[in-house]
Formats: sequence, C-alpha cells, structure tokens
Amino acid sequence: MAIVVIGTVAIDNVTTPYGRNKNAPGGSATYFSLSASYFAGVKLVAVVGDDFPGKYLNLFRKKNIDTEGLEAMPGKSFRWEGAYDKDLDGARTIATHLNLLNSFDPKIPNSYKNESVLFLANIDPELQLSVLAQTKARLVAADTMNFWIKNKPKALLKVLKKLDMLFINEHEARQLTLENNLLKAGRKIISLGAGRVIIKKGSNGSFFISENCSFSCPAFPMENVIDPTGAGDTFAGGVLGYLARENRFNDSAVKRSLAYGSVMASFAVEDYDVKSLGSQDKTAISARYKFFIKSCSF
Repeated sequence: MAIVVIGTVAIDNVTTPYGRNKNAPGGSATYFSLSASYFAGVKLVAVVGDDFPGKYLNLFRKKNIDTEGLEAMPGKSFRWEGAYDKDLDGARTIATHLNLLNSFDPKIPNSYKNESVLFLANIDPELQLSVLAQTKARLVAADTMNFWIKNKPKALLKVLKKLDMLFINEHEARQLTLENNLLKAGRKIISLGAGRVIIKKGSNGSFFISENCSFSCPAFPMENVIDPTGAGDTFAGGVLGYLARENRFNDSAVKRSLAYGSVMASFAVEDYDVKSLGSQDKTAISARYKFFIKSCSF
C-alpha cells in the first residue's frame, strides 16, 4: 500500500548552536517521504525549481519514492531560513521565500488517485482541499501550522471535516481550540470533524486522542540533538508509513505507530537536514524500535 503526500520540497539554510547548514534539502514532503519510505511506497506531489540539487532528487528515487507528481519548473524552489537557540525548542524564522510555491496548482497523476493513504502536509488549506477533490483515499491525514490557523481558518475548518487524522503541535492545538488543556483541545478538534488527533510535543513525545481513546507516547531518548528541523514531518512519516505497511488503522495500530514515529524522528534530529534520516535501513530502525519499547516498559 502506497502513501500519496502533498507538501513542500525546499532548500533550507539552518543555524543551530553547532553551526550553519546552507542550501540543504528541506520541506515537509521531503522529511515525510524519506521517513515513510522505509515502511511503504511513497508517491510525492510537490514543485521544485531548476535550482534544486539533482543529488536530492536521486535520493528520492533511491528510497523508492515515486516522483511522477514532483513538478520541476523553471524558477526558484521554496526556500526557508531559520535559527535555533541553545535549547533547540522551536526555530526562529529568519526568511521565507515562497517562489514557485506562490503559483503551485497541484495536479494528482492518475496513477496516484486511488491509493489508500493520503497525507496533506503543511501547506495552504486551500491547496489541501484541491487535492482532496482529486483523490479517493481510505485514510486521509493532514498537518497544519499557526499561520494557516490565523490566516485561513475557514478553509482549515473545511479540511478538518474531511480528515481521519490531524497532526498538530501542542501550541497550535491550543491556538486552534482556545483550550489550554491538551485533552480538551484534542476532544474539541474531533468535534470539529477530525476523526483522530495526534498532538506533537517535541522532546516530550506525542499525545493521541480519538473518540474512545487517549494515549501518551514519550519521545525517543536522545543525548545529542543537532538539528530538529523536519522532526514533526519525519514523525508523521513513521506513523503513517507503519499504518500503511500493516494496513490497519484502528486505535491499537495508531498507538504502536507512535513509537515508530518517535524512532524515525530520532534519526532526523541527530544530524543536519536528511543526512541521518536518508542513510538508515530497516535493520537499524528495528533495533532502535526494540530499544525504545524496552526503555518504555515497566
């Protein structure tokens, strides 16, 4: 079972307390696709310019990521620049250049339209609605961010009504619902239409809420975090990749998938951009998963 993902493929400049990483691969769809590809086939919908390095396109193909839906156009790719303080708790955005993303009108290839899992990564909810109208997925999941909550609330609410699962961080969950308590926030998001909610809490793990369940999963214990960029999208890739591989979407399967999401995010943060995430294999993932499960047991 393959996953169709619509999102950004970007070029990032990132500064952390450990140094600066320039002209690096980034974007929500990049991190999600690489993470999910270790579990299931991935079909990528995004746009890049002629400035996007060919070696990263080759990495997609090497990881069994179908790039038929990745449009390569004359012009500049989406670019983002951010910096992290010593606590590495959230990036400060220095510059965002939408470039080709300004006029991006996603077209879903016919070979993508009947796949069972669709992930609407963090993009304009109007674009998310456009993709939803073109596909017939069995499981639809999405991510969002504070910018869309503030500036496009009506479109976002329309998206929520069509979702089986929403990924959202704890600050955004509070912003969207005006609830400080995360369980109340999750319940309110479900009342707005989303079938299930996964609240990302960074180094504090994740919180899963459904109509009949609430479940907290810790983050993978890390001694060295170098670059947290893309960790949330990597986490979502691990979650949905596992669910697609198992072809099971009930609450029990979602609980187990959170552990895989935490494991995949741990690979992403231990080096700059996708250096660690893109160089793993199933053996390394399995070993880290077993260690994680053991560390959580009592």
